[in-house]
Amino acid sequence: MLFLVAALLLLGVVLGTVAHAPLTFSVATGLLIAVWLGVFAIRERHGRRRSTSAH
Repeated sequence: MLFLVAALLLLGVVLGTVAHAPLTFSVATGLLIAVWLGVFAIRERHGRRRSTSAH
């Protein structure tokens, strides 16, 4: 629960920062985060498939 509160606080800080950042920087950062989350999701899905087949 504390992690969720910290994540929401960080999101608020980041959104406040994005409001003052140039549009190109905001878009580039958004794309970088989207790629990172995509890679994370693929690794998680691949890891879960491997661990469930072993049981």
